[in-house]
Parts: sequence; C-alpha cells; structure tokens
Amino acid sequence: MINVSETAAVKISELLAEEQKGGSGLRVFVQGGGCSGFQYGLMIEENGQGAGDQVFESNGVKLFVDPISIRYLNGAEVDFVDTITGGGFTIKNPNATSTCGCGQSFSVE
Repeated sequence: MINVSETAAVKISELLAEEQKGGSGLRVFVQGGGCSGFQYGLMIEENGQGAGDQVFESNGVKLFVDPISIRYLNGAEVDFVDTITGGGFTIKNPNATSTCGCGQSFSVE
C-alpha cells in the first residue's frame, strides 16, 4: 500500500482542480536512472487503471501503481514539503537502502 500525507493530498487536489481533472488521480512509479540507480516519478493519471495496476486511495487521492513499481514502493508515502528554497513532492520510502542528496534517486538491496 502507498499513502499520501494530508499536506500532499491538499496540493494534489489543488493541482487536479487547476488542470480541471477532478476525476483523475496520481500515477506513482519507479524507473531506472538517477545517481543511486532508481528514481521516482509522479504524474497525473487521466486514463485510469492500466493493466496490472494496483489502485489505492489515501486522504481522498487515487494512486495508480504498476506491478513492477509496487515492489519498490510498498509502504511508501507521498508527501509535500515546503522549504525556504521552494516546495515539492517527495517520497518517503522504507524500502530504500540509500538515497542521493536530492532525494529523487534511491537504491535497494
């Protein structure tokens, strides 16, 4: 299962409303790359559930995760952080054994 923090849920809902995509959700995925081997990806999912996707709902937000990505993201949380230098989405992943300095790349054993 993947969760969305309350803060991230508010931001996601705002983005979906701005884009006039109220019935859409968020696709969360992992792809090869980054300085640690894997990197996270987030995008608005307008087409709904794909073949083999797992669908979660957390704090009112639908999440779509493909079967390969769920192996690396099970138990993770999508969050939104706001800092002096700006804000953005981040993923807190208990499966990551190491991450890079920017937090967008990770590795597993």
